[in-house]
Amino acid sequence: MALCGDSATKKPLMFSLQRIFGKGDKFFDLLEASAEEVKGSVHALENILDSGKSFSLEDFALARRKDKRITEQISEELVKTFVTGLEREDIEALSIALYKITKTTEKFAERYLIVAPQLNGVEFKRQTELIVKAADTLVEMVKHLRKIPPLETIKALNDRLQYAEGEADKIMIELLKDLYNGKHEPPKALIVHDLYELLEKVIDRCRDAGNVVSQIVLKNS
Repeated sequence: MALCGDSATKKPLMFSLQRIFGKGDKFFDLLEASAEEVKGSVHALENILDSGKSFSLEDFALARRKDKRITEQISEELVKTFVTGLEREDIEALSIALYKITKTTEKFAERYLIVAPQLNGVEFKRQTELIVKAADTLVEMVKHLRKIPPLETIKALNDRLQYAEGEADKIMIELLKDLYNGKHEPPKALIVHDLYELLEKVIDRCRDAGNVVSQIVLKNS
C-alpha cells in the first residue's frame, strides 16, 4: 500500500514539475516569432529595392510593432516565470538584438521612401542579397536554440553570417570610393551615403544577434 501511496504522490509532483519546466518553451516560441519578423522585414526590403515600385511603410511599421510587442511580452514573461530554458539575461539580450534589426529596417524604408525619386542609377542589390542571407541564417540559428545543437553546427552558421557581413563591408568600401570620386552630385552623394550606412547597420545588427546566439550555445554546450 505504501508503494501505491508513493506512486500516487509522485504523479502530481511530476506533473507539476513538467508544467514549470515546460514554460521555457514559450520563450523559444517568442524568440522564433521575433526572428520571423526580422526575416519578413528584410525580405520586404529586398522586394522594394529590386522592384523600384512605390510601397507603403505600413508593412515595415507592422513588422516592427509586432516585434516590439514580442520583445515586451518576453520581458513580461521573464518576470512571471520561475524556470527558463535559457538564462534570463541571454533571452532578453537576444530579444533586444532581434528587435533592433526590424527597427533599423523600418528606418531605412522611411528614408528610402522620401528620396526614392532622386535615386536613379543607384542600386542596392548586392547589399540586400547579403542582408537576406544573413537574416535567413539568423532565423536558422534561433530555431536551433530549442534543442541546443552541437557547437560546430552553430559555429558553421555563424561563420556564414560573419562572411555575409564581411562581404557587405567590402561592398560598402567599394561604393564609398565611387561616392568620394564624384560619381554623384554632392546632395545625391549625401543621400546615398546615408542609405548605404543604414543598410550596413541592418547587417551589423544581424551579426550582433548571431553572436548572442553563439554565446548562448557555448554556455549551454
